[in-house]
Amino acid sequence: MGKITGFMEVDRATPQLRPVAERITDWDALYKPFAQERLQDQASRCMDCGVPFCHNSCPLGNLVPMWNDWVYRGDWAMAVETLHRANNFPEFTGRVCPALCEASCVVGINREPVAIREIERTIVEEGFTRGLIVPRPALVKTGKRVAVVGSGPAGLAAAQQLTRAGHTVTLYEKNARVGGLMRYGIPAFKLEKHVIDRRMQQLLGEGLTVRTGVHVGVDLPVAQLRQENDAILLTGGAEHPRDLSIPGRSLQGIHFAMDFLGQQNRRLAGEDLSRETEIWAEDQHVVVVGGGDTGADCVGTAIRQGARSVTQIELLPKPPKDRAPETPWPLWPIQLRVSSSHQEGCVQEWNILTKYFEGENDHVKHLHCVRLRWQASEGGGRPQMTEIAGSAFSLEADLVLLAMGFLAPVKSGLLEALGVALDERGNVQVNGRSMTSIEGVFAAGDMATGQSLVVRAISSGRQAAKGVDGWLRGGESILP
Repeated sequence: MGKITGFMEVDRATPQLRPVAERITDWDALYKPFAQERLQDQASRCMDCGVPFCHNSCPLGNLVPMWNDWVYRGDWAMAVETLHRANNFPEFTGRVCPALCEASCVVGINREPVAIREIERTIVEEGFTRGLIVPRPALVKTGKRVAVVGSGPAGLAAAQQLTRAGHTVTLYEKNARVGGLMRYGIPAFKLEKHVIDRRMQQLLGEGLTVRTGVHVGVDLPVAQLRQENDAILLTGGAEHPRDLSIPGRSLQGIHFAMDFLGQQNRRLAGEDLSRETEIWAEDQHVVVVGGGDTGADCVGTAIRQGARSVTQIELLPKPPKDRAPETPWPLWPIQLRVSSSHQEGCVQEWNILTKYFEGENDHVKHLHCVRLRWQASEGGGRPQMTEIAGSAFSLEADLVLLAMGFLAPVKSGLLEALGVALDERGNVQVNGRSMTSIEGVFAAGDMATGQSLVVRAISSGRQAAKGVDGWLRGGESILP
C-alpha cells in the first residue's frame, strides 16, 4: 500500500451533512463538499491486510484496496479504470449503498473502518470531471439483438455489458425516464437525477437504444418482442408492495410509499401529474408504517413538503446501538442506523402493531395500535410476538404511507404472457446462467431475487448479461 501506517495515523473522516434548517428547504444533495486532499488521506487508511474481506462482502467484488492505493498516489486514471472493472455505476453505489464493504473492513475491527463509499463516489466524480469516463463502443458487432425490459440498476448494467459485447441492445422502460427506483423511488436529495442522465450519455454513446414510455406486455405485445429479438432479459423489479390488510384500509389518505415518492420525483422532473390523485404532506400529520430505508425516504420527503408532524413506526424491536453480538465482524451488523431524514424531525417507534384505521368523512384520521413484546422461540426458531395487555394507543394521521417492502414482481402483463415459471416466493425462476424456464428469456435484479439493494441489482445484471452473451455465442461469454 502507499502508506503502510496510514490506518494508525489518520482518523476516519467523511463529508458533513448540510445543516438541517438549510437542507429541508430544498431537494439538493445532503452533504457538503469534501476536499480532495482529505480524501487521499482517507485512502491511506486502507491497510495491507492480506485478506481483503471487503472483496467478499461486496456483491460486485470491488477491488477496494487497489483503487484506494491509486487514490492515495493521486493516479485518478488508474483509480477510475480499476473501479469500473467490477462496477458499471459507482456513482450510484457511492451515494445509496449501505456500504457492506465497510462493515467487513479489517481496520474496523478495533477502529473506524475506511471510508470506502465516499472514496468510491469521489473517484467517479473525478473521472467525469477529468474526462476519463467516455463511451466504449464495441469494436465488433455480433448481429444479435437483445431486448432488456426495465431500466433500473440491473437493466442498465446488463444493457451496458451486452452493448459492449457487440450485441444490438434495446432498453425498454414503461416510465417517461430511465432509472427505475433510482429515478422514481429514491429521493433527489439522496441521489440527484442528473447523475443518472450523465451516465446515460455514455450508454447512448456506446450504441444502446432506449425506448421510454413503452410498457411491454401492455403497449408492446410480448410476441412482437420475441419475434424481433434473439434474447430477452427481464429486469422489471419487484413492484408488488406489501399491503396492510386491516379494517379501514380503504379510507382515503392511505398510500403506498412508492406512490408518494414517485410522485414527488415526477413533480421535480416537471412530468404531468394531472391524472394522479395528489399525495402531499404539507400541514398534515404523517405516519410512516415501516422502519426501513424506504420509510426513511418518506420521512425526509414529507418533512420537505412541510408536514406538521412525522411519525415512523416499526413492527420489530429497536436494534442495539452498537454491533449485536450475534453478528460479529466481518458479518453485516445488526445495529441501529439513523438516517439523515430522522435527524430532521421525526418520532420513531418500535414494537408497534397497527390494528385498524379510523376515519372521518371517508378520510383517515387515526391509527389504532398496540405495543408488542418479542420473545425467543424454543429451539432457536423465529422470535414470536405477543401484544402487551393495556398498551393500546392511537396516532393522529392525515396521511399514512405504507413502506413495508415488496413481495414479488407484478405478474399481470409481461410475465403472464411469457409464461415463465416462478419460484416459491413468486419471483421469476432462473438457472445458474440467469435463464428462465423459457429458452432465450433471462431475468435479473429484484425480479429474479426479490427486493434487494442497488449494488446487488448491478451485480445480478452483470451476471445475467454474461449468461445472455454466452448463450448467444453458443459457448463461453467474453464478458467479465
